[in-house]
Amino acid sequence: MALQEIVAQTVAGLGYDLVEIERSAGGLLRITIDLPWTAPVEGQISVEQFVNVEDCEKVTRQLQFALEVDGAEYKRLEVSSPGIDRPLRHTQDFERFAGQVIDITLKAPMGAAANGQVNANRKKFRGTLERVVAADGSVGWQIVWSDAPEPKPGQKISKKRVLPPLQALGFTLDELRDARLAPIVSFKGRGNAGGLAE
Repeated sequence: MALQEIVAQTVAGLGYDLVEIERSAGGLLRITIDLPWTAPVEGQISVEQFVNVEDCEKVTRQLQFALEVDGAEYKRLEVSSPGIDRPLRHTQDFERFAGQVIDITLKAPMGAAANGQVNANRKKFRGTLERVVAADGSVGWQIVWSDAPEPKPGQKISKKRVLPPLQALGFTLDELRDARLAPIVSFKGRGNAGGLAE
């Protein structure tokens, strides 16, 4: 059985979602897990839960056993939570984090499609992820951003200042090389700055 399959079955069997498998130099096998997400039910308050140390220990013990039985080669196993810059790979990830600030990297630069709005060679964008429903009912995605510089702490902002307009970029998952939650840290408590803890 392939390593990916063993890990996926073991993680799912324990009730977790497999986010990522990485093999690094020196025989390190890094597994990233998360708690399963269910779409919020309208009218109910949903409480975001996070992977903790006990979850990682439980998965580590089970994976060590499963990988040994199957004879998989690795020197060190590391199981962790997705962290604050969690990768977004599947449609469910985009559904879950709609409304959050994300970083995306396109496979190809904007080129002529930029229409002079942004640099034609640009591939990287940071903005708020939005779900877009087309007239035919199909669901798409876009990020919305402003090129206005972030105000510095304590900086006074003139009420007369004209802000640059918001820009939006629609994309499909096939056009993305990488998508991650933007690692925004708030020292004023959890609030809703990213919604994830490491």
